[in-house]
Amino acid sequence: MTKPTIRDVARLANVSISTVSRVMNAPNTVIRSKQERVLNAIDELKYKPNALARGLIYKKTNTLGVVIPDIRNSYYADIIRGMEDASKKLGYNLIICNTDHDRNRLFSYLSNFDERQVDGILFTSEPITPDYHKELKRLRKPVVLVSTHSLDYELPSVRINDEEAAYDAAKHLIESGHRSIGWIGFDLSDSIAGLPRYQGYIRAHRDFGLSIRQENIHLVSLWSDDSLDAAHRLFLQNPDLTAVFTASDELAIGLLCYLNERGIPVPEQVSVIGFDNIRMSRFTIPKLTTVAQPMYEIGYRSVEKLHARIEGAEDPILREYLPHELVLRSSTRALVE
Repeated sequence: MTKPTIRDVARLANVSISTVSRVMNAPNTVIRSKQERVLNAIDELKYKPNALARGLIYKKTNTLGVVIPDIRNSYYADIIRGMEDASKKLGYNLIICNTDHDRNRLFSYLSNFDERQVDGILFTSEPITPDYHKELKRLRKPVVLVSTHSLDYELPSVRINDEEAAYDAAKHLIESGHRSIGWIGFDLSDSIAGLPRYQGYIRAHRDFGLSIRQENIHLVSLWSDDSLDAAHRLFLQNPDLTAVFTASDELAIGLLCYLNERGIPVPEQVSVIGFDNIRMSRFTIPKLTTVAQPMYEIGYRSVEKLHARIEGAEDPILREYLPHELVLRSSTRALVE
């Protein structure tokens, strides 16, 4: 037996779909005789309204579409938790879609969001290319960029200042006496986690008068690249490094494994700093020093920001930056000559 719809109720009661919706949501706007017919039809059909049915009338389904590039990446766990908590508070449900960095999947999900009449879209971490922006503009739905941003388009965003955060981490190592500092980062074509974090590493070296040595730098293409292999290649280029700063905690954890397998003590011989402060960074041996992103707060604030756009409320900050923090644990120490 098929589930009854709002159209079935309207047909049985001999009224319009909008009348059925008003009976359910604003009964005082409907005359008594029509109210009774609609209520009798609802009772007879055992109809239970759903978000999509309400959306047919009010163009609001209380759902938000979330685009995640790699659901396996633990970085997104706290972001999604923040989104979920804020959505529950504000009366939304989330539709979470994993793109695997695949353009075709992304476009398919955006089309699906349109069909499901989501009220807004949370676009996470990937750079906004011209074709992505064109599609988002075509959908004509409020959008907030989460842990990403766009300088080319006027799209609201919530993130940290990645360049400043990376600068603070590299500065800490330099002020701790390190002069040969390795960098394992993402490809510079990545304008979110790649180029800005690299620029922070470079700026710290220049501010302290240190030379930039290419053998101290190794770049990977994707978050999922083999971190053990990245560590191996970096130390092949320069085995005399006394510290390494990585663009993510996952890369740092791979580096810790590499150093442990080769009997290189951390931090006695090599200090290690990661980036993100994912949950596992507290349980590595030694515990990982890292740049903490307020991931839960980024997710929570992004929903609040999107809600303001949906409701037409004033939101004076287009590109919103939340504070980062350098969390010092036992994987780093001052260099003792």
